[in-house]
Amino acid sequence: MLFIKSRTVSGSRHHKFFRRLTAFVVFLLVAKTAAAGQVFTAFPEKVKPGEKYVFYSHGFIVEGTNPRPENKRWGIYEFPAVKRALSDPGYNLIAYHRPAKTHPVKFAEKMAGDIRTLIRHGVNARDIYLVGFSRGGAISILTSNLLKLEQINLVILAGCSKYMKNNPQYRMYGKVYSIYETSDGVGSCDFVIERSPQVLGFEEIAISTGKEHGAFYRPIPQWLVPVKRWLNGDA
Repeated sequence: MLFIKSRTVSGSRHHKFFRRLTAFVVFLLVAKTAAAGQVFTAFPEKVKPGEKYVFYSHGFIVEGTNPRPENKRWGIYEFPAVKRALSDPGYNLIAYHRPAKTHPVKFAEKMAGDIRTLIRHGVNARDIYLVGFSRGGAISILTSNLLKLEQINLVILAGCSKYMKNNPQYRMYGKVYSIYETSDGVGSCDFVIERSPQVLGFEEIAISTGKEHGAFYRPIPQWLVPVKRWLNGDA
């Protein structure tokens, strides 16, 4: 929030001062709004150095053409609503809708290439975040493993599954924030962290909604609020 202290001036100087002050405040607000906060469904045509970029990778069920597929047990995956809820003035959100039969490793290679492009155009690695749920979490880990950048940031939502246990060659790098649901079969990321010495920081929380894996199908506050706090450096 911008605070303006009172200042006493006289006559025409009073009006001139406040005209300039008003113009300056408007400039700051417009600059802040324009600086970031865009949502991309494809890699942005223009990369803006100095801004923050967050990649959100959805779960397996969304792969295909339907952005709101339904699971018989957990209900509708609200991919559009999740994107809207994750969007924020503090960063640009990139959320791809992966096609059906996407190969996780191949898509991780694409993601790694996109991140290298951001860095090549002046974006600092510490301002790049990978957020992934379920298979999207695994893809985020695979991307981190390819990049091997200790400045990168990972947010893993119920993404440390049997796939990660069965592939011990995959490691995480950088700073990691993990959230899992206690009623879900996919739990803690501790076992991946133990084999990942290049992780510079690790924080993990458990939520208990009783919704199992479906807890992350919708933008509920139990996971959304801590994730956005972490993305904005408020955790």
